[in-house]
Amino acid sequence: MEMLRDENWVLSVGTFLPMVGVLLLLIVPKANDQLIKMVALFTSIATLAVGVFTLFKFNFDQAGSMQFVAENKWIPLIKSSYFIGVDGISLPMYVLSMVITLLVVIYSLNHIPSPGNPKAFFILMLVLQTGMAGTFIAQDLILFFVFFELVLLPMYFMIGVWGGENRQYASLKFFLYTMFGSALMLVAFLALFFKTGAESFAIPYLVENGGAIARNVQIWIFAGMFIGFAVKVPMFPFHTWLPDAHTQAPTQGSVILAAILLKLGTYGFIRIAIPILPEAAKAWAPYIGGLAVIGIIYGALGCLAQTDMKRLIAFSSVAHMGYVMLGVSTLTDFGMSAAMFGMVAHGLITGMLFFLAGSIKERYHTLEISRLGGLLTQMPRMGWILGMASMASLGLPGLAGFWGEFPAILSAYNPADGLNVTVFRVYMVIAALGTVLAAAYLLWLFQRVAFGEPKAEFAGGAHGADDHGSGHGHSQFEDVNKFEWIAWTPLLIAIVVFGVVPNLLFSMIDPAVHGILAGFKG
Repeated sequence: MEMLRDENWVLSVGTFLPMVGVLLLLIVPKANDQLIKMVALFTSIATLAVGVFTLFKFNFDQAGSMQFVAENKWIPLIKSSYFIGVDGISLPMYVLSMVITLLVVIYSLNHIPSPGNPKAFFILMLVLQTGMAGTFIAQDLILFFVFFELVLLPMYFMIGVWGGENRQYASLKFFLYTMFGSALMLVAFLALFFKTGAESFAIPYLVENGGAIARNVQIWIFAGMFIGFAVKVPMFPFHTWLPDAHTQAPTQGSVILAAILLKLGTYGFIRIAIPILPEAAKAWAPYIGGLAVIGIIYGALGCLAQTDMKRLIAFSSVAHMGYVMLGVSTLTDFGMSAAMFGMVAHGLITGMLFFLAGSIKERYHTLEISRLGGLLTQMPRMGWILGMASMASLGLPGLAGFWGEFPAILSAYNPADGLNVTVFRVYMVIAALGTVLAAAYLLWLFQRVAFGEPKAEFAGGAHGADDHGSGHGHSQFEDVNKFEWIAWTPLLIAIVVFGVVPNLLFSMIDPAVHGILAGFKG
């Protein structure tokens, strides 16, 4: 696999720039709210600028090669190096993490969750950004593991400090589940290291030599990675931490969790587990596909049973990540490309839905679907945006969600050689039924929240307008404000653009996927 090493500083700068912001924030006095917000804002703008520069410098004709590669000694004692690079698979996720972080910071300028303390809040967010970006560029398993775990702590504190009533329970569950998965993943990494001759943790090296490991050993090593990544995805039955974490997390935490953190697991499968252990991937594929379609149906039925809007969106993530994993399990170029597209689309759409849930909660102080209603009459703009995000999420053609779901279902018709075609075609039918259920729960949610008349407790007038004096009609419900417009518009534009011109992403992803699956062609 060829590597392009020019401008090898650019990824390190893009990844560690948020840490400069963290150091500045540590110096700023806690009382100076305005300065804290500005430092966080400028840091995330600068970080995204480096990301955009990376996009412009990226050679799209060679999207299958690693670019901006930097390799330096790091821990020679355990033969681990500081080895980074991006290709067409990691670049979209790397840039998406920067975009989402900036939008979340903009949204937070006037939505700091209680208890206040913006200083700590923004510091955690910037640390989180470094962990996310680093995970997508790491080309060494130990480095990957460090970044993968770095994401855990800020998220734990975000849920545990700024979350809802059951935040301690949710944050602990999130932490323990992920730690359990990570422990098994680390064991698998070590086994891989020793079985390939204890020479290096570099992913390209392991891809070259991993295929030589005996098949039954591969299957066991894959099992460890499977649990580590499946918890993060989260795949059924490892998903139970997700609805709790999402429901209790502050809006910002939910958006980052849905948009980026859930992708670390699927990315791990595509970047590490499958190319390094091709024999094991074939043995595991039918089971991964099976759990994926169970997740699709289970997530959809879970959504239909929810009474809380945020919990419903969280369960929809279980279903959507099921489509991604179904695409991955086919071990075909087509399925993997669909999975990668699905990851980006889910990030944009579900991130948008969580933003909306947060703003609705802020105005109504509840997310109980039965108490909401009449959003289109009280806040028409927010109602229409919710409608658009719901349509995108259920996979309406012309919006980004369609290109994540439809090709993933299609890819199951023709899985890779050596996989049972009949089994995968059954999966295809089940996954297709899942889209019907998705339409059901999303339209049901939209209908109950947006249509009809507002419930009596929120119908305006003196009733419920206690903070704002009485008798102002709907005055207590401000429609989308400027911070929300700035944070949401890029997401809404991206959902439409990728829906209409999906090749913007596919042309970048395809060559890279081709390289990853080279071991399955022979």
